[in-house]
Amino acid sequence: MNSILLFDFDGTIALGDGPVLAYAQQVAAALGDRGDFVDGIRAQLATTDGDSLDGYDAVRQAAQRRGADARLLSAAYLASRAQLATADAPITAPTGLAAFLEAADAERILVTNAPAIRIEEALESLGLTGLFDRIVTSARKPKGLEAVLADLPADARVLSVGDIWHNDLAPAHARGHATALIGGFPDPRATPTFRAAEFSSLVPQLEAWLRG
Repeated sequence: MNSILLFDFDGTIALGDGPVLAYAQQVAAALGDRGDFVDGIRAQLATTDGDSLDGYDAVRQAAQRRGADARLLSAAYLASRAQLATADAPITAPTGLAAFLEAADAERILVTNAPAIRIEEALESLGLTGLFDRIVTSARKPKGLEAVLADLPADARVLSVGDIWHNDLAPAHARGHATALIGGFPDPRATPTFRAAEFSSLVPQLEAWLRG
């Protein structure tokens, strides 16, 4: 029976507030904001309080309260993705991730709602080039994750790893697959198989799961 690892991108293998703050800055520029919008997002990221799914959702909610529409948000988001893995939107990889992926006897699939913009460059900057067997962008999770799961072999052992229960893990959990929740904004509905504040703490559990 083959094993399959599904990984989310933002907040899971690409860490740091840089991309979210780049998005906030693009929104602020479009709104003609003078700085307090970005400061508010930065403060919210420091606490992870509230009902936001993640930092991007926090930006969306704050922007909508200031009158931003879907078109403005989409343009701002795409502009921020063009800055991904640059000095304007820096990211880092979790400690131990590259070594884990290199050694994993499993199919490794990256599934992200982000578009393909600078994903390859981002993976290179993270030291993860060539460590995913397949990359699915613009996935439209959680529904899109259900589609990915449905296409996997029926007898595969599957483990989904992410930082947002609703988007990254709940569809896998519903199918009886294993899940690993890393950090993330609090979600009382979350019932992952494994949970840790950071990836390095999960490695022993993930390795044990792979040994099966």
